[in-house]
Amino acid sequence: MDKATPKDLFQANRNRAAPLLKQLRADGIGHMIDGKIVPSISGDSFETKSPVDGAVLATVARGGAEDIDRAATAAALAFRSWRDMPPAMRKKLLHRVADAIEDRADDIAVLECIDTGQAHRFMAKAAIRAAENFRFFADKCAEARDGLNTPSEEHWNISTRVPIGPVGVITPWNTPFMLSTWKIAPALAAGCTVVHKPAEWSPITADLLAKLVKQAGVPDGVLNTVHGIGEEAGKALTEHPAIKAIGFVGESATGSAIMAQGAPTLKRVHFELGGKNPVIVFDDADLDRALDAVVFMIYSLNGERCTSSSRLLVQDSIAEKFIEKLTARVKALKVGHPLDPATEIGPLIHERHLAKVCAYFDVARKDGAVIAVGGKTHDGPGGGHYVQPTLVTGAHAKMRVAQEEVFGPFLTVIPFRDEKDAVEIANGVQYGLTGYVWTGDMGRALRVADALEAGMIWLNSENVRHLPTPFGGMKSSGIGRDGGDYSFDFYMETKHVSLARGTHKIQKLGSPSS
Repeated sequence: MDKATPKDLFQANRNRAAPLLKQLRADGIGHMIDGKIVPSISGDSFETKSPVDGAVLATVARGGAEDIDRAATAAALAFRSWRDMPPAMRKKLLHRVADAIEDRADDIAVLECIDTGQAHRFMAKAAIRAAENFRFFADKCAEARDGLNTPSEEHWNISTRVPIGPVGVITPWNTPFMLSTWKIAPALAAGCTVVHKPAEWSPITADLLAKLVKQAGVPDGVLNTVHGIGEEAGKALTEHPAIKAIGFVGESATGSAIMAQGAPTLKRVHFELGGKNPVIVFDDADLDRALDAVVFMIYSLNGERCTSSSRLLVQDSIAEKFIEKLTARVKALKVGHPLDPATEIGPLIHERHLAKVCAYFDVARKDGAVIAVGGKTHDGPGGGHYVQPTLVTGAHAKMRVAQEEVFGPFLTVIPFRDEKDAVEIANGVQYGLTGYVWTGDMGRALRVADALEAGMIWLNSENVRHLPTPFGGMKSSGIGRDGGDYSFDFYMETKHVSLARGTHKIQKLGSPSS
C-alpha cells in the first residue's frame, strides 16, 4: 500500500471531524452535574466558534451561581464515598479513564484543532499525554496518603495525608484537554471530588472529557463540569463555601482576582500563571541545537503556551550570525489550516486574542525595535484568526515587547554581553515561570540556573516534561507546584499523629502532689 500523502492525511482529518462537528451542532453542550447532562437553570447559553473560519461549533450552556451551587453540592455529597473508596479501586477507575481517552485520541485531536486553532502535529499527541496524566496519578493512588515517621524519645510521630474535599479546577483555552487532565487527574487520585470550569473559548473537549469519565465508571458527582463565563461561573466557583481549594491555569491578573474572591472562605489556591520566559544562548553553545529549540519553544502551539521562550537573549559575539539563521527559519514556518499535517502555525484562538497579539506590532515599532519577520495578519484558509510568525530584533530589556506577555508566535531578541548581563536581563521582568540556558560550560550553566528567578530551568534543552518533577513558577508566574507528589501536597491536608509510649512525665496541675 502506498504511503499516505499529506494531502490524504489532511482529508482524513477533515473526514473524521465532520460527523463529530455535525453531532456537536445538533446536541449542543450542557453541564455535567451529578452524572447528568443538564442545561443552565437560567436557560442561558452562548455560542462557541471556530478560529479557523468563525463557524458556530455548538451552543453551550452558560452557567451561573445556581449551576455552580448545584455542582458543588453534588461534589460535596460524592466526596465521602470517593474519599473512602479503596485506592486500588480508584486506581482501576482512573486507568479506565485513560483507556477511554486513548480510544478517542484521534477524535480529541481533530476537535481540539477546530476548537482552538492548534496545529494537528501537536494536538495529535495531546490526548496521549492526557492519558499519561491519568495513568501516572492512577498508579500513585495507593501512596497518596503516605507520610513520614519522625520518632522522638517518648513518642512515635507519624504524618499522613487526607483529601482536602471538593475542589474547583479552572482551566485555560490553550491545549485545554491535556491541561484539564493535568489538574483533574491528581485531584481524583488524591480522593477529592471536582467541579471543573473550562475556558469559555474552548469548551468542546472538556465536555468530551466529562463524558469519558462517566463512561469509565467513575461515580456520579465525582467530576462535575460547568461551562460559562469566568466573571460569572468562575467567580461563583471561587466564592462557593463548599469548595475547599481552587486550581487555576491562566493569566496573572485573573489569578489575583481569584485569590481575592477565595479569601473570605480561606480557600487554598494553586496558580499556574503567565510568563515572559528567557532562552539564553551563550557563544559556546551547540548553536544548531539551540536554534532548533529557540524556534520550537516560541512558534509551536501558536506561541500560546505559558512556558514559551518568548525572549531570546543571545550573546553579542554571535548575535548577528544567529539572528540571520533564525530569520530564515521563521520566514520558512508554514501557517495554515490546523488539520493540515504540514501546518506549523494555525489560527489564534479568538478574535480578541488576535487583536491583542497584533497590537504589539505597533508597540514594537513605537519602542524603536525592528520587525524582522512578520508583523501582519495572515490570509489563511477559512479567513480565520491567522497571524504571521513574528520576529522582533533591535530590542532592549526595558521595551514593552521585552516585558509583557504577548502569548502568540512573537519572539523578541535581546543581545547581552556576559553572564552577569544575561542574568540581569533574564530576571528583569515580573514573571518567573521557566528559563532555558544553552552553553557548553556546565559550570556556567549551573551558576545561571541557580541565579535565574524561575521555577523551572532547562539546560541545553527545550521544555521536556517529566511527570514526577515540580511544575510551577515564581513571582507573577504562580503559586505552588504540580507534578508527582507535589500535586498531592495541594489536594490533600497533612495530618500529624503522635503516639505516646506511655513513659513520659505529665505535669499534675491542681493535684496535692504538684
